[in-house]
Amino acid sequence: VQAVAGELAVDEYRGRVRPEEKGAAIGAWRATGLKVAMVGDGINDAPALASADLGIALGGGTDVALQSSDLALVREDLGGVLTAIALSRAVLRTIRWNLLWAFGYNVLMIPLAAGLLLPLGLAIGPSWAAAAMALSSVSVVLNSLRLHLWRP
Repeated sequence: VQAVAGELAVDEYRGRVRPEEKGAAIGAWRATGLKVAMVGDGINDAPALASADLGIALGGGTDVALQSSDLALVREDLGGVLTAIALSRAVLRTIRWNLLWAFGYNVLMIPLAAGLLLPLGLAIGPSWAAAAMALSSVSVVLNSLRLHLWRP
């Protein structure tokens, strides 16, 4: 727990806490406005996993813990938390890029296809606009598929 907290630059953390103290600790941290992650694997962890901002169940845990969590680690290795965070950041970067691409495409191509820039001599026919839209969509999908190549 201490090693993962250090990697994540987490100031406050607790390990090996009794079941009745888990919910109280999470409630106290959340009451101060902190975002709280909880890692657990047993039935006694389920309420705390559900009440945390991010509940992380270890893969070998009970069904109740797995169902109460937001994220399930396949292996019982807390290093998986770091991998999940890195993957989440890569996904968010990809989403932002895809949104930027789609926005830029629409800002440029919709006025062209609608003929709004015809006074400037700029226009595109409906068939070319449809083809460009298809290519734009394919580029977003291909960019998203790059996540399959992601490695921690």
